[in-house]
Amino acid sequence: MSAAGAERTRVRVRVSGIVQGVGFRPFVHALATAHDLGGFVGNDDAGVVAEVEGRLESVDAFLASLRQRPPALAVVESVTTAALAPRGERTFVIGASAVTGHRDALVSADTATCADCLAEMSDPADRRHRYPFTNCTHCGPRFTIVRDVPYDRATTTMAGFAMCGACAGEYHDPADRRFHAQPTCCPACGPTLRLIGVDGWAGTVRADPLRAAAALLADGAVLAVKGLGGYHLAARADDDAAVTRLRKGKHRDEKPFALMAPDLARAGELVVVDGAAAAVLSSRRRPITLLRRRPGAPVADAVAPGNRDLGVMLPYTPLHHLLTAELGVPVVLTSGNLSDEPIAVDDDDARARLGPLADGFLAHDRPIHVRVEDSVVRMHRGAELPVRRARGYAPEPVALGFAVPRPVLGLGAEVKSTVCLLRGRRAFLSPHLGDLTNPEAYRAFRHMTGHLARLFGVEPAVLAHDLHPEYLSTKEAVAREEAGEDVDLVGVQHHHAHVASCLAEHGWTPADGPVLGVAFDGTGLGLDGAIWGGELLLADLASCERVGHLAYVPLPGGAAAVREPWRMVAAYLPDGDGSAVRERHADAWDPVVALARRGVGSPLTSSAGRLFDAVAALVGVRDTVSYEGQAAIELEQRVDPGETGAYPAGVAGGVIAGADLVRAAAEDLRGGVEVGRIAARFHHGLADVTVRAAGTAAAAHGVSTAVLSGGVFVNEVLLERVRSGLEALGLDVLVPARVPCNDGGISLGQAAVAAAREIGGGHG
Repeated sequence: MSAAGAERTRVRVRVSGIVQGVGFRPFVHALATAHDLGGFVGNDDAGVVAEVEGRLESVDAFLASLRQRPPALAVVESVTTAALAPRGERTFVIGASAVTGHRDALVSADTATCADCLAEMSDPADRRHRYPFTNCTHCGPRFTIVRDVPYDRATTTMAGFAMCGACAGEYHDPADRRFHAQPTCCPACGPTLRLIGVDGWAGTVRADPLRAAAALLADGAVLAVKGLGGYHLAARADDDAAVTRLRKGKHRDEKPFALMAPDLARAGELVVVDGAAAAVLSSRRRPITLLRRRPGAPVADAVAPGNRDLGVMLPYTPLHHLLTAELGVPVVLTSGNLSDEPIAVDDDDARARLGPLADGFLAHDRPIHVRVEDSVVRMHRGAELPVRRARGYAPEPVALGFAVPRPVLGLGAEVKSTVCLLRGRRAFLSPHLGDLTNPEAYRAFRHMTGHLARLFGVEPAVLAHDLHPEYLSTKEAVAREEAGEDVDLVGVQHHHAHVASCLAEHGWTPADGPVLGVAFDGTGLGLDGAIWGGELLLADLASCERVGHLAYVPLPGGAAAVREPWRMVAAYLPDGDGSAVRERHADAWDPVVALARRGVGSPLTSSAGRLFDAVAALVGVRDTVSYEGQAAIELEQRVDPGETGAYPAGVAGGVIAGADLVRAAAEDLRGGVEVGRIAARFHHGLADVTVRAAGTAAAAHGVSTAVLSGGVFVNEVLLERVRSGLEALGLDVLVPARVPCNDGGISLGQAAVAAAREIGGGHG
């Protein structure tokens, strides 16, 4: 071999992670070319594979850059290499995708429009000027259009749009930003926008659809707008008549609507935006972010009745940028559905369901393969606290701290449904699916279980489910077993799943010791048959032991008490200390108290959510609810931030006397104390007694870590005070950061528990 030949080396490189649909092959091509390397790069169903050949020092420099500075949207999990014999190749090419039969490729989430694409859309001389489907390797649709992997145009819903010559030239040009960008398109060859008028589905408006749509919104119309993951309903946010009509049409009496502001400056006119919130609003994920409303914010009263917060997002598609810029004011942008239904995706379905309440449809002809709602977050200590994980996040995996022996599918709970597939060291959590008691949501749930399995090339061997036998997700597990599927079923207690979900996302393993889990929510079937919801658990991934809880009270009328929080006043104060509530419900009070006392149709509950309901009804905030958690949300909204007092509550044998808090609130109410101060003292009192009980339990069992999870911890006032209190005791405190603390995270917890039990472990 010559000296020159001896200097050359060839290496096969495999890259795993989120490396398809993010410009990784063009990046590798440019990097190899810059280092004068020959070879190729391509996608397969396990990720990206490349072979590079050249001088040893050039190959080493290439590998260092590959690991240290990948494309912005990529998530590199591993880079492995194997030495090969040199072949004398001196040119580098992008090869065709290959199918190996072993699917390990990850699919990117949909990503907000990048600055380069926005600049093109704003340039009158550019061929994509005002084109509402502009995208490149750095942005645009991904998960919602992917039918299969490897990620190529043929396996997306863009397959039906043949690229024109100009787009094909960009696609094949290694120096271009759209080099191998699969959704590449332009007005000559891509999806087309149309505005369908009020005279029917066939009545297409021939004028500029964007300008015509903005004009309709300006005049008070309600429009159905086809987005990335489904249809939205839009109306001017400052038009009370339009928003009220939208609310009535959706049968959504009081639940707040989300808003889209044209830009960050306009968002700042609606809500208080600090640096951390600005970064989240402007991120590539663009979630709805719940922030404090500015006094005098220019929004209709009907947008968020009874709320001091507003849910605001910024445009995340070219269509949204163009429409909001044309209109010039924020818009309500809410899911295109009726109350509790899944978001409409199919055009004919949208016409049937949304036609009676929309004045027009701003639609397009790019199919949506996966239904995805907007994500929702709150801010906690300058970081995101997930409330709903969907667009922009799903299906990016959560890394596990251990390898799963067999694939596991967590089937989630009943409301805020998600499913979660565990394979290897990754957890793939679906987008938010909704309330499974709705037939359309249940169909979406079943479709998603199959789609995740196909997309990631794995059939689950274990189905993890809730212990509640009437949950449709539990019945689905049983039905699949009875149908002869080769699966094992693992039931997981609801609140253990809440704690395990948080542990899993923080890298806990089955070998790690137990934590003190505080799981506060509304409803979950307990191991004793009661309705749990205010739990202190000594828990690890495999097992849990109840070491404390809120004291049991009856749930008068069962589910009726969830819909009518005033019933919880009768449960906590049956002698009528809540006199105003008794007067408001004089005809029903005595029968409800009798139900509670006899226990007929009144199961026992330790629910923190129902404790919030009792105080909210007691002080006149909310007697009945029209959506889950409404009373607790509105009670938090009434908290006086200047109040420092806290109601005392007793703890005996780990049992927290929630009734002490209700009685103290009733006494203050009789004394004429303002509702905001009562709300604050209740929050502080519950937080302080929780810290005391949890701290005592942690010390008794020798644990140094606490976990806070469950839907009640979406409450920022409670979360911060409990977290700070436990930290002051010297405990490390884990809170959900990537997965919702509410039932949207249950499927991850179920799957993690099932996997940990297979491995073995548990504190006994």
